[in-house]
Amino acid sequence: MAPAPSPPALETRDLTIRFGGHVAVDAVNCAFHPGTLTAIVGPNGAGKTTYFNLISGQLRPTDGQVLVRGEDVTGLTAAARTRRGLGRAFQLTNLFPGLTVRENIRLVVQSRRGAGMDLLSRAARRTDLVDEADAVLARMSLAGRRDDLAGALPHGDQRKLEVAMLAALEPDVFMFDEPTAGMSVDEVPTILDLIRRIKETTDKTVLLVEHKMDVVRQLADRIIVLHNGALVADGEPAEVIASPIVQEAYLGGAIEHA
Repeated sequence: MAPAPSPPALETRDLTIRFGGHVAVDAVNCAFHPGTLTAIVGPNGAGKTTYFNLISGQLRPTDGQVLVRGEDVTGLTAAARTRRGLGRAFQLTNLFPGLTVRENIRLVVQSRRGAGMDLLSRAARRTDLVDEADAVLARMSLAGRRDDLAGALPHGDQRKLEVAMLAALEPDVFMFDEPTAGMSVDEVPTILDLIRRIKETTDKTVLLVEHKMDVVRQLADRIIVLHNGALVADGEPAEVIASPIVQEAYLGGAIEHA
């Protein structure tokens, strides 16, 4: 007898948001399981980032629910959802620009361990926090930048630092919103390698919004497709990419919901 599938780490039930008369996310039902990487694709304006914002708590839904390990977190703030294991990296960098690269990572480690957030406290001199921050920076090829101010980094390194901050948070669910946006061809492999390593950790769940289909093909176990806010396809990458519904979406043709 085959083992029962693991319960979802994250689930959305009839998740919907309306802005006036516009339905940006339309009753999306989807479950995400540990050990899988799901790519969320669709044309511009399909509702992908809005769906992420509803999951992570930046937006409150008009209808529906968000559940983390079976717990309804729909009414919780983004910070409370983070404490329950949701980690989110944004399209735009979300750093402490006046702090060094190492201090950005150390603050995340410090917060995760419940050591407080006082920059001038003894936590800044705790070697265990600093050592863990340095280990994260080494994995992200940022060790040589650790004493630079985050705000002075080139865009590609700022992107890497934000992903490093998410990795240092050690969430159960990793949410990446176009993590390679604005990066050069030479910079992209570092990000993809990190995401690949996270994916190989079987108790983690990864969601990835990405426009670059070569990245999706490399990483995804599953693809879901949003169009006009609705879920219109869900399945294995090769099958979904080849489907007429996806071809029409990316070519700008009309889609009829099945």
